Amino acid sequence: MDVIDAIKMRKSTRAFKPDPVPKEIIRAILEIACRAPSAMNIQPWEFTVASGEALEKIKKGNVEKLNAGQMPNPEHLVVGWTNDSIYRERQVELAKQIFQIMGITREDKVKRAQWMERGFRYFDAPVAIIIYVDRSLSESGPLIDVGAVMQNICLAALHFGLGTCIEDQGVMYPEVVKKFSGIPESKRLLIAISMGYSDESAQANRIASTRESVDSLTTWVGFS
Repeated sequence: MDVIDAIKMRKSTRAFKPDPVPKEIIRAILEIACRAPSAMNIQPWEFTVASGEALEKIKKGNVEKLNAGQMPNPEHLVVGWTNDSIYRERQVELAKQIFQIMGITREDKVKRAQWMERGFRYFDAPVAIIIYVDRSLSESGPLIDVGAVMQNICLAALHFGLGTCIEDQGVMYPEVVKKFSGIPESKRLLIAISMGYSDESAQANRIASTRESVDSLTTWVGFS
């Protein structure tokens, strides 16, 4: 697949088939993804790939804590924005898209809660890739590098016919993830990527989020 086509085609997959993904394919994807650039070639990223019983235990543990009302305690910097910002507007617009296509009304708190729970279950994907870094690194330093490898994973996955969803909900309860994955406390969890074969019959996978125009985001200097 042409890299430009892959970039244009990539979108968040929020419903997966239960079909298992062969380990050899996931390994090939990670090998490709690790060609990502990093500052001074430090390559700060590390991965744990969870599937099967281990992943089911993580999903169950996440949901139990969520439904018990336990506040998430992520180990990564959480993106924030003010309610009067363009960033909040974009977030709300995406939420409206999702709830509209899923037939969830603003007043239906039960279905909204059920939808949120899906994120903590990795949208029921058969594979979750947990990306983390060593605690010896600064909190913000590796983020740009990890973003590059994360994008590479999602693009390479398309080559193998796989869908992905980048999501921080999967690592919001790091104690759960570490308990069932064996990731040591010396590592800081940053992000999760749900992966599997996309269920194209699912309404959730019809969503393609919008993008701002380049002209609204770019300032040109020194061009005639």
